[in-house]
Amino acid sequence: MTIYVLRLGHRPLRDKRITTHVGLTARAFGASGFIIADVKDEKIVMKVKDVIRRWGGKEFIVDHGVPSIEYIKKWKLGGGLAIHLTMYGLHIDQVINEIRESGKKLLVIVGASKVPGIVYELADYNVAVGNQPHSEVAALAIFLDRFFKGKELHFISSDAKICIVPSAREKKVIKCEEGKQLK
Repeated sequence: MTIYVLRLGHRPLRDKRITTHVGLTARAFGASGFIIADVKDEKIVMKVKDVIRRWGGKEFIVDHGVPSIEYIKKWKLGGGLAIHLTMYGLHIDQVINEIRESGKKLLVIVGASKVPGIVYELADYNVAVGNQPHSEVAALAIFLDRFFKGKELHFISSDAKICIVPSAREKKVIKCEEGKQLK
């Protein structure tokens, strides 16, 4: 399943940490790519690519400076669905099965600052994980977890160089060649 995450409204001086976390969450929770819309931020791209280098995901696409509205329109013309995560949308429980069963590639849109009204109009689904203020990172993680039914939490990339060995009391990181069976 192809799922890209489009980050809208990134403000480089203010949002660098949270936007990095959106990208890392997209990768860790099973998305195929992460795009920072309208703004170039090479530092974030390099941070996400560094995680990919160590933890795997060579097929994970990272891009920035892509014109958001044009990209959404092109995505939809290519047969994909645009899913906008917003606390003003329909509750995830109402639409997640329909989205999953569509079988279409997904563009999951998450905002930083105020999202332009056209995004609400272009979205095939405006989806809320709850109707209270919350983080876009939380919304993305919950959406992807519900979409994949928790299976993404057990995935280890085939090209990962390091892996964590689950432990109740210690931090244990090993070379993945030793731990490929840990799934």
